[in-house]
Amino acid sequence: MSEKKSVPVCFGVIGGSGVYQMDGTEVVVEHDLSTPFGRPSDPVVEADVEGTRVFFLPRHGKGHRLTPSEVPYRANVHVLKQLGVTHLLSVSAVGIMQEHIRPGDMVVPDQIFDRTKGIRPSTFFGDGIVGHVSLADPFCDELRGVLAVAARACGATVHEGGTYVCMEGPQFSTRAESNFYRASVDATVIGMTAIPEAKLAREAEMCYAMLAMGTDYDCWHEEEEDVSVEAVIAILKANAALGNRVVLETAGQLPATSACACQSAAQFAIITAPEAITTEAKKRLSTLYGHYFDGE
Repeated sequence: MSEKKSVPVCFGVIGGSGVYQMDGTEVVVEHDLSTPFGRPSDPVVEADVEGTRVFFLPRHGKGHRLTPSEVPYRANVHVLKQLGVTHLLSVSAVGIMQEHIRPGDMVVPDQIFDRTKGIRPSTFFGDGIVGHVSLADPFCDELRGVLAVAARACGATVHEGGTYVCMEGPQFSTRAESNFYRASVDATVIGMTAIPEAKLAREAEMCYAMLAMGTDYDCWHEEEEDVSVEAVIAILKANAALGNRVVLETAGQLPATSACACQSAAQFAIITAPEAITTEAKKRLSTLYGHYFDGE
């Protein structure tokens, strides 16, 4: 078991479809940084939320330029790690897979079922260094708890727990797929971006959680319209203010420090013998694992 350590909390937010900025905040500076894994989707905005620093990054870039498969997930997570982010919140539009959830409701899932196609780089390891982190519980319980309380405080209808199915996209599901996910996976919501984001956040030793904003019933519901971009955007616009309040409330409710196990998730992950790790590999991963290399 990883040794727990207490770290100062720093909050980061990755905004998904329809969430390209944080309203009601004072922008302090924009960070236009590069990473060993390329450039992120956009510059990171550092904002002040009543004295709390928040780093915001639009996942698809301003203007929504990147498909889910094109998002530079490794660069996005790495740049936020560079800036000191310890707790990372994903704000994502999702399709609803359960009858009791309504469009406009908020879901805080606790599991992921991966249906991507293996074309998205999903690890920081490789190229001379091998590591394996646990992903049994891909979302952080600590951050999920704070998020659910904050969402209810803002008046949102919140559903805690459930499985997020991550599909490749960019097309929406076929009707057969949608019904399969409901029957075989007991899916709660469906989206296109939690993988590899959750995997990379765990490797980067970040607490990661998702505010999933239900927009539609995919295409399984016989009494509802099939999902469309028009319907998704309409719900997102109607709930944009509420979603923004939840993010700000979450920032205000986070503890000053955290000893969550997520913060040391990679402590025993690296299996490559220290003498076999190249100088280049150490340099590439120094932001993530330099504190472990220094202790060799």
